[in-house]
Amino acid sequence: MAGMIGLLGLLALAMLSLFVGVIDMSPTDLVRDPEALRLVAQSRFPRTIAVIITGAVLAISGTIMQQILRNRFVEPMTAGTGQGAALGILIATVVMPAAPLLLRMTFASATALIASLGFLAIVRRLPPTQPLLTPLVGMVYGGLLGAAVTFFAYQYDLLQYIDVWMSGEFSGVLRGRYELLWIAAAIGALTYLIADQLAIVGLGRTASVNLGLNYMQVVLLGLVAVSIVTALTVVTVGMIPFVGLVVPNVISRRFGDNLRATLPIVALMGAGLVLVSDILGRLLRYPFEIPVGTVFGVIGAVVFLWLLYAGPRHAR
Repeated sequence: MAGMIGLLGLLALAMLSLFVGVIDMSPTDLVRDPEALRLVAQSRFPRTIAVIITGAVLAISGTIMQQILRNRFVEPMTAGTGQGAALGILIATVVMPAAPLLLRMTFASATALIASLGFLAIVRRLPPTQPLLTPLVGMVYGGLLGAAVTFFAYQYDLLQYIDVWMSGEFSGVLRGRYELLWIAAAIGALTYLIADQLAIVGLGRTASVNLGLNYMQVVLLGLVAVSIVTALTVVTVGMIPFVGLVVPNVISRRFGDNLRATLPIVALMGAGLVLVSDILGRLLRYPFEIPVGTVFGVIGAVVFLWLLYAGPRHAR
Protein backbone atom coordinates (compact mmCIF):
# COMPACT_ATOMS: atom_id res chain seq x y z
CA MET A 1 0.00 0.00 0.00
CA ALA A 2 2.79 2.40 0.93
CA GLY A 3 4.59 1.57 -2.31
CA MET A 4 1.50 2.30 -4.39
CA ILE A 5 0.92 5.63 -2.64
CA GLY A 6 4.58 6.53 -3.15
CA LEU A 7 4.42 5.62 -6.83
CA LEU A 8 1.30 7.75 -7.40
CA GLY A 9 2.89 10.66 -5.56
CA LEU A 10 6.04 10.34 -7.64
CA LEU A 11 4.02 10.33 -10.88
CA ALA A 12 2.18 13.48 -9.77
CA LEU A 13 5.48 15.22 -8.98
CA ALA A 14 6.90 14.12 -12.34
CA MET A 15 3.94 15.66 -14.19
CA LEU A 16 4.39 18.89 -12.22
CA SER A 17 8.10 18.92 -13.03
CA LEU A 18 7.37 18.88 -16.77
CA PHE A 19 5.57 22.22 -16.53
CA VAL A 20 7.81 24.11 -14.07
CA GLY A 21 10.51 26.31 -15.52
CA VAL A 22 11.44 29.68 -16.97
CA ILE A 23 9.25 29.11 -20.02
CA ASP A 24 5.61 29.06 -18.98
CA MET A 25 3.78 26.11 -20.40
CA SER A 26 0.49 24.29 -19.77
CA PRO A 27 -0.63 20.77 -20.74
CA THR A 28 -2.77 22.17 -23.55
CA ASP A 29 0.34 23.75 -25.12
CA LEU A 30 1.63 20.27 -25.88
CA VAL A 31 -1.25 19.81 -28.29
CA ARG A 32 -1.30 23.29 -29.82
CA ASP A 33 2.38 24.29 -29.89
CA PRO A 34 5.06 22.08 -31.52
CA GLU A 35 7.77 24.12 -29.76
CA ALA A 36 6.31 23.20 -26.38
CA LEU A 37 6.41 19.53 -27.30
CA ARG A 38 10.01 19.91 -28.47
CA LEU A 39 10.93 21.61 -25.18
CA VAL A 40 9.48 18.75 -23.18
CA ALA A 41 11.23 16.13 -25.32
CA GLN A 42 14.61 17.87 -25.35
CA SER A 43 14.81 19.27 -21.81
CA ARG A 44 11.96 18.84 -19.34
CA PHE A 45 11.40 15.09 -19.75
CA PRO A 46 15.14 14.15 -19.69
CA ARG A 47 15.60 16.35 -16.63
CA THR A 48 12.70 14.77 -14.77
CA ILE A 49 13.90 11.25 -15.56
CA ALA A 50 17.45 12.16 -14.51
CA VAL A 51 16.19 13.52 -11.18
CA ILE A 52 14.11 10.41 -10.49
CA ILE A 53 16.94 8.01 -11.33
CA THR A 54 19.49 9.99 -9.32
CA GLY A 55 17.34 10.17 -6.19
CA ALA A 56 16.42 6.49 -6.36
CA VAL A 57 19.92 5.11 -6.90
CA LEU A 58 21.55 7.39 -4.31
CA ALA A 59 19.02 6.25 -1.71
CA ILE A 60 19.67 2.60 -2.61
CA SER A 61 23.44 3.19 -2.46
CA GLY A 62 23.10 4.66 1.02
CA THR A 63 21.16 1.61 2.15
CA ILE A 64 23.84 -0.73 0.81
CA MET A 65 26.67 1.19 2.44
CA GLN A 66 24.88 1.31 5.79
CA GLN A 67 24.36 -2.44 5.69
CA ILE A 68 27.99 -3.15 4.80
CA LEU A 69 29.39 -0.81 7.46
CA ARG A 70 26.64 -1.63 9.98
CA ASN A 71 26.22 2.06 10.70
CA ARG A 72 23.15 4.24 10.08
CA PHE A 73 25.09 7.48 9.75
CA VAL A 74 27.12 6.90 6.59
CA GLU A 75 26.40 7.34 2.89
CA PRO A 76 28.52 7.51 -0.30
CA MET A 77 28.72 11.31 -0.45
CA THR A 78 29.96 11.66 3.13
CA ALA A 79 32.22 8.60 3.27
CA GLY A 80 34.70 9.40 0.51
CA THR A 81 33.05 7.49 -2.36
CA GLY A 82 31.74 10.62 -4.09
CA GLN A 83 35.01 12.47 -3.58
CA GLY A 84 36.90 9.44 -4.90
CA ALA A 85 34.76 9.48 -8.04
CA ALA A 86 35.43 13.20 -8.51
CA LEU A 87 39.16 12.60 -8.10
CA GLY A 88 39.00 9.87 -10.73
CA ILE A 89 37.21 12.13 -13.20
CA LEU A 90 39.79 14.85 -12.60
CA ILE A 91 42.71 12.47 -13.16
CA ALA A 92 41.09 11.08 -16.30
CA THR A 93 40.49 14.62 -17.58
CA VAL A 94 44.13 15.58 -17.06
CA VAL A 95 45.72 12.34 -18.29
CA MET A 96 43.21 11.50 -21.05
CA PRO A 97 41.57 14.78 -22.11
CA ALA A 98 40.22 13.28 -25.33
CA ALA A 99 38.82 10.15 -23.67
CA PRO A 100 35.08 9.47 -24.18
CA LEU A 101 32.72 9.98 -21.26
CA LEU A 102 32.19 6.26 -20.77
CA LEU A 103 35.93 5.70 -20.24
CA ARG A 104 36.07 8.55 -17.73
CA MET A 105 33.12 7.05 -15.91
CA THR A 106 34.90 3.70 -15.76
CA PHE A 107 38.01 5.33 -14.34
CA ALA A 108 35.90 7.26 -11.83
CA SER A 109 34.15 4.05 -10.76
CA ALA A 110 37.54 2.42 -10.12
CA THR A 111 38.78 5.30 -7.96
CA ALA A 112 35.44 5.42 -6.12
CA LEU A 113 35.78 1.70 -5.36
CA ILE A 114 39.34 2.21 -4.11
CA ALA A 115 38.15 5.07 -1.90
CA SER A 116 35.31 2.91 -0.54
CA LEU A 117 37.67 0.03 0.23
CA GLY A 118 40.03 2.46 1.96
CA PHE A 119 37.22 3.78 4.14
CA LEU A 120 36.09 0.24 4.92
CA ALA A 121 39.61 -0.68 6.00
CA ILE A 122 39.76 2.35 8.30
CA VAL A 123 36.39 1.84 10.01
CA ARG A 124 37.12 -1.86 10.62
CA ARG A 125 39.70 -0.68 13.18
CA LEU A 126 37.27 1.59 15.04
CA PRO A 127 35.73 0.37 18.32
CA PRO A 128 32.20 -0.99 17.66
CA THR A 129 30.99 0.52 20.94
CA GLN A 130 31.33 4.05 19.51
CA PRO A 131 29.25 4.10 16.28
CA LEU A 132 29.39 7.88 15.90
CA LEU A 133 33.12 7.66 15.22
CA THR A 134 32.37 6.13 11.81
CA PRO A 135 30.54 9.15 10.31
CA LEU A 136 33.10 11.51 11.88
CA VAL A 137 35.96 9.57 10.29
CA GLY A 138 33.97 9.50 7.05
CA MET A 139 33.68 13.28 7.01
CA VAL A 140 37.40 13.66 7.68
CA TYR A 141 38.24 11.05 5.04
CA GLY A 142 35.93 12.65 2.48
CA GLY A 143 37.32 16.08 3.36
CA LEU A 144 40.86 14.91 2.68
CA LEU A 145 39.88 13.46 -0.69
CA GLY A 146 37.94 16.64 -1.49
CA ALA A 147 40.98 18.72 -0.60
CA ALA A 148 43.08 16.59 -2.95
CA VAL A 149 40.54 17.18 -5.74
CA THR A 150 40.65 20.94 -5.15
CA PHE A 151 44.46 20.97 -5.01
CA PHE A 152 44.93 19.12 -8.28
CA ALA A 153 42.19 21.15 -9.95
CA TYR A 154 43.97 24.33 -8.88
CA GLN A 155 47.27 23.03 -10.24
CA TYR A 156 45.73 22.36 -13.65
CA ASP A 157 43.41 25.39 -13.71
CA LEU A 158 40.26 23.26 -13.50
CA LEU A 159 38.59 24.78 -10.42
CA GLN A 160 35.54 25.93 -12.35
CA TYR A 161 35.35 22.52 -13.99
CA ILE A 162 35.04 20.64 -10.68
CA ASP A 163 32.25 22.91 -9.42
CA VAL A 164 29.91 20.89 -11.62
CA TRP A 165 30.81 17.72 -9.72
CA MET A 166 30.75 19.21 -6.23
CA SER A 167 27.30 20.82 -6.37
CA GLY A 168 24.57 18.63 -7.79
CA GLU A 169 22.24 20.39 -10.20
CA PHE A 170 20.15 19.40 -13.21
CA SER A 171 19.94 22.61 -15.25
CA GLY A 172 22.38 21.24 -17.83
CA VAL A 173 20.52 17.96 -18.36
CA LEU A 174 19.34 17.59 -21.95
CA ARG A 175 18.55 14.69 -24.21
CA GLY A 176 21.85 13.06 -25.09
CA ARG A 177 23.55 14.19 -21.85
CA TYR A 178 21.96 12.02 -19.19
CA GLU A 179 21.67 8.55 -20.73
CA LEU A 180 24.51 7.09 -18.64
CA LEU A 181 22.15 7.33 -15.68
CA TRP A 182 20.16 4.45 -17.15
CA ILE A 183 23.16 2.25 -16.32
CA ALA A 184 22.89 3.45 -12.72
CA ALA A 185 19.17 2.65 -12.77
CA ALA A 186 19.87 -0.88 -14.02
CA ILE A 187 22.49 -1.45 -11.31
CA GLY A 188 20.12 -0.11 -8.66
CA ALA A 189 17.44 -2.52 -9.86
CA LEU A 190 19.88 -5.44 -9.88
CA THR A 191 20.80 -4.85 -6.24
CA TYR A 192 17.28 -6.04 -5.40
CA LEU A 193 18.45 -9.53 -6.38
CA ILE A 194 20.92 -9.55 -3.48
CA ALA A 195 18.68 -7.68 -1.01
CA ASP A 196 18.42 -10.68 1.33
CA GLN A 197 22.19 -11.22 1.29
CA LEU A 198 22.77 -7.54 2.08
CA ALA A 199 20.38 -7.79 5.00
CA ILE A 200 22.41 -10.73 6.34
CA VAL A 201 25.65 -8.76 5.85
CA GLY A 202 24.15 -6.15 8.18
CA LEU A 203 24.25 -8.76 10.95
CA GLY A 204 28.05 -8.79 10.84
CA ARG A 205 30.78 -10.97 9.43
CA THR A 206 30.56 -13.75 12.01
CA ALA A 207 26.79 -14.15 11.77
CA SER A 208 26.92 -13.99 7.96
CA VAL A 209 29.54 -16.74 7.71
CA ASN A 210 27.67 -18.90 10.21
CA LEU A 211 24.56 -18.58 8.05
CA GLY A 212 26.51 -19.85 5.04
CA LEU A 213 26.91 -16.51 3.24
CA ASN A 214 30.01 -15.68 1.21
CA TYR A 215 30.52 -12.47 3.16
CA MET A 216 33.38 -10.90 1.21
CA GLN A 217 31.74 -11.62 -2.14
CA VAL A 218 28.52 -9.85 -1.15
CA VAL A 219 30.44 -6.93 0.37
CA LEU A 220 32.50 -6.54 -2.80
CA LEU A 221 29.39 -6.71 -5.00
CA GLY A 222 27.73 -4.06 -2.87
CA LEU A 223 30.74 -1.76 -2.96
CA VAL A 224 31.12 -2.18 -6.74
CA ALA A 225 27.45 -1.26 -7.21
CA VAL A 226 27.78 1.78 -4.94
CA SER A 227 30.98 2.91 -6.69
CA ILE A 228 29.53 2.67 -10.21
CA VAL A 229 26.30 4.41 -9.22
CA THR A 230 28.17 7.17 -7.40
CA ALA A 231 30.57 7.71 -10.31
CA LEU A 232 27.70 7.91 -12.79
CA THR A 233 25.77 10.45 -10.75
CA VAL A 234 28.85 12.58 -10.06
CA VAL A 235 29.82 12.54 -13.75
CA THR A 236 26.31 13.45 -14.90
CA VAL A 237 24.82 15.78 -12.29
CA GLY A 238 27.35 16.17 -9.46
CA MET A 239 27.26 15.33 -5.75
CA ILE A 240 23.98 15.49 -3.84
CA PRO A 241 24.55 14.95 -0.11
CA PHE A 242 22.23 13.40 2.51
CA VAL A 243 20.03 11.42 0.08
CA GLY A 244 21.65 8.12 0.96
CA LEU A 245 21.72 9.10 4.63
CA VAL A 246 18.24 10.29 5.52
CA VAL A 247 16.05 8.21 3.20
CA PRO A 248 17.17 4.73 4.40
CA ASN A 249 16.89 5.87 8.02
CA VAL A 250 13.37 7.23 7.62
CA ILE A 251 12.18 4.09 5.84
CA SER A 252 13.90 1.82 8.36
CA ARG A 253 12.24 3.58 11.28
CA ARG A 254 8.82 3.23 9.67
CA PHE A 255 8.98 -0.16 7.92
CA GLY A 256 11.88 -2.06 9.52
CA ASP A 257 14.98 -3.64 8.02
CA ASN A 258 13.57 -6.22 5.61
CA LEU A 259 15.41 -5.00 2.51
CA ARG A 260 13.40 -7.24 0.21
CA ALA A 261 10.28 -5.26 1.23
CA THR A 262 11.75 -1.81 1.86
CA LEU A 263 14.27 -1.31 -0.98
CA PRO A 264 11.56 -0.30 -3.53
CA ILE A 265 10.11 2.16 -1.00
CA VAL A 266 13.60 3.57 -0.38
CA ALA A 267 13.98 4.14 -4.14
CA LEU A 268 10.56 5.84 -4.40
CA MET A 269 11.19 8.13 -1.44
CA GLY A 270 14.67 9.05 -2.65
CA ALA A 271 13.35 9.89 -6.12
CA GLY A 272 10.44 11.87 -4.66
CA LEU A 273 12.51 13.97 -2.27
CA VAL A 274 15.11 14.85 -4.89
CA LEU A 275 12.33 15.73 -7.34
CA VAL A 276 10.69 17.98 -4.73
CA SER A 277 14.07 19.65 -4.14
CA ASP A 278 14.54 20.17 -7.88
CA ILE A 279 11.10 21.76 -8.23
CA LEU A 280 11.74 24.00 -5.21
CA GLY A 281 15.10 24.98 -6.66
CA ARG A 282 13.34 26.21 -9.79
CA LEU A 283 10.66 28.13 -7.88
CA LEU A 284 12.32 29.70 -4.84
CA ARG A 285 14.28 32.30 -6.84
CA TYR A 286 12.32 32.18 -10.08
CA PRO A 287 13.45 32.71 -12.84
CA PHE A 288 16.86 31.70 -11.41
CA GLU A 289 17.67 28.22 -10.12
CA ILE A 290 19.14 27.00 -6.84
CA PRO A 291 21.19 23.79 -7.20
CA VAL A 292 19.43 20.66 -5.97
CA GLY A 293 22.44 19.82 -3.80
CA THR A 294 21.91 23.08 -1.88
CA VAL A 295 18.15 22.60 -1.44
CA PHE A 296 18.43 18.98 -0.40
CA GLY A 297 21.38 19.82 1.84
CA VAL A 298 19.06 22.04 3.91
CA ILE A 299 16.25 19.47 3.94
CA GLY A 300 18.65 16.64 4.69
CA ALA A 301 20.32 18.51 7.57
CA VAL A 302 16.94 19.12 9.22
CA VAL A 303 15.90 15.47 8.82
CA PHE A 304 19.29 14.30 10.06
CA LEU A 305 18.95 16.35 13.24
CA TRP A 306 15.48 14.87 13.73
CA LEU A 307 16.91 11.38 13.36
CA LEU A 308 19.55 12.14 15.98
CA TYR A 309 17.12 13.49 18.57
CA ALA A 310 14.00 11.43 17.87
CA GLY A 311 13.29 8.44 20.06
CA PRO A 312 14.27 4.98 18.80
CA ARG A 313 11.82 2.85 16.88
CA HIS A 314 11.78 -0.92 16.90
CA ALA A 315 12.19 -2.72 13.57
CA ARG A 316 9.33 -4.92 12.43
